[in-house]
Amino acid sequence: MDLHRQRLNPYALVNPPPPESVERFPQWTHDETRELLAIRAQLDRSFTETKRNKPLWEATSSMLQQKGFFRTPDQCKSKWKNLVTRFKGIESAEGEIGKQFPFYEEMRRIFSDRMERLLVFEKEKGKGVQVRIKEWEEEAEEDEEEEEEEGKAEESKKRRKVTRKKNLEGEVTDALREFMRRQLEMEARWAEAAEAREAERRTREEEWRRVMESLQEERMEMEKRWREREEERRAREEARAERRHALVMALLDKLAQKYL
Repeated sequence: MDLHRQRLNPYALVNPPPPESVERFPQWTHDETRELLAIRAQLDRSFTETKRNKPLWEATSSMLQQKGFFRTPDQCKSKWKNLVTRFKGIESAEGEIGKQFPFYEEMRRIFSDRMERLLVFEKEKGKGVQVRIKEWEEEAEEDEEEEEEEGKAEESKKRRKVTRKKNLEGEVTDALREFMRRQLEMEARWAEAAEAREAERRTREEEWRRVMESLQEERMEMEKRWREREEERRAREEARAERRHALVMALLDKLAQKYL
């Protein structure tokens, strides 16, 4: 099984690191993440051209191991998904928020290269269709020269030429429309995700504001009760002082009357 997997994956290491090597780095470092993005950019064309990505993630893990970073294919895949989610959210945001994402430029470069490849593919596809149109036009012209002597057959072949040309032009138009539709759907999903995050942020902010207002009201109420208790205590002390003073004066009067 190992030899078969190694033949399928030329990047696989013969002696993988022990499991404890993986557990030493629970968090992804900046250098480790940049190496992952560099490898992912290198293999992005293969990721977009095949549906079976497991061998590619194994290759990514092996290439990271060659760089001295020991991560499993599942860890690489999970980290990539997290980076894509964060990048899409930042792409939909406004202002300078992109500067807060340290890997923004690497992610933007990967998706820009992917978009350029799609555009080149669509352009080459369109060129191929145009070449076929030109070849069929030349064939149609030759047929027209041969059919000058046949009368009604000439009109029939002209109609077939026009029909073929329209069909090919329709294929190009449909391909471009499908490409634009996918782009609009992707932008709409990003916008919806950004709106959802903004709504969640506003909700948390409103809840925080209500909590702070409640704490402020509670603090003011406690201060009010404290002042009331302080005033009552001061009034009691003043009353006791007055009674004590009155008692002392009464004793002094008695003593004065006794000895005078």
